[in-house]
Amino acid sequence: MYNAFFGFAENPFNMSPDPSFLFRSAQHEEALANLIYGVQSRKGFVVLTGEVGTGKTTMLECLRDFLTAQQIAYASLFNSRLTVQQFFEMIAYDFGLRCNRTSKTEVLFALNEMIIERANLGRTTVLIVDEAHNLEWDVLEEIRLLGNLENRRGKMLQILLAGQPELDRKLEAPDFRQLKQRIALRCVLNTFQLEETLDYVQYRLVRAGMKDQTVFPPEVLREIHYRTQGIPRVINAMCDNLLLTAFALETKTVTSSIVDEVTMDMRLQWPGQRPFRADGNFAERTLREQRQYTPGN
Repeated sequence: MYNAFFGFAENPFNMSPDPSFLFRSAQHEEALANLIYGVQSRKGFVVLTGEVGTGKTTMLECLRDFLTAQQIAYASLFNSRLTVQQFFEMIAYDFGLRCNRTSKTEVLFALNEMIIERANLGRTTVLIVDEAHNLEWDVLEEIRLLGNLENRRGKMLQILLAGQPELDRKLEAPDFRQLKQRIALRCVLNTFQLEETLDYVQYRLVRAGMKDQTVFPPEVLREIHYRTQGIPRVINAMCDNLLLTAFALETKTVTSSIVDEVTMDMRLQWPGQRPFRADGNFAERTLREQRQYTPGN
């Protein structure tokens, strides 16, 4: 709605994980480099963790773009709440295996045949599992066993597990020690520091077509960082709402009062902020006021 008003060619704070809008902070560059290195070097298991909204899905989108460009076969599982049977069905579907996809045995035979054939040709095969912190123990154990295939050049199936910090804590449990020992690389995405938030907002505005940023004054940018706690997804949502509200008010500069209004509407909570509490008496009080109101008063 506000693109033409502010002169954007496209929405600068779209919530979808668009690799073309990837902000290449030092930590994101390092994470992406490690993911690509882990695949190319056939390291086997790679783990990517980060808090909700820190950009894990965008990293995976960038990795998938790289794999596609390099013609590397991969399967990508986005729903991790799976039984063992569902897990193998999804692998068979994503890899396009010609077998009875409801039979774990047939899927394993077909998968092993494909992996070995590709490895003999010097090609890499990748399995990406998003939201891996939700995986049940028996599914994680099946994933570990898939990582046992290797030859002299390294692991024949590269496995990337991405998830929230709960994944790291899960891997610390004694039951998962065999999987933990097989993890060759770990990547962690943290929330932004103040300077990173400022650069992030500036980058997305420039990417959308605004070279000279005048919408967010310095004090507003600092408030955006403080109230979003440096979480990229929340920054996107807040900035999108700020621009929309400014557009509705027909102003091209976001003010502190707009920030207060938007953070209240979004019910954001930050250090020192009192949590949102719905007023249970609101409807009753409003009705009483309406009854007391008479024309002319």
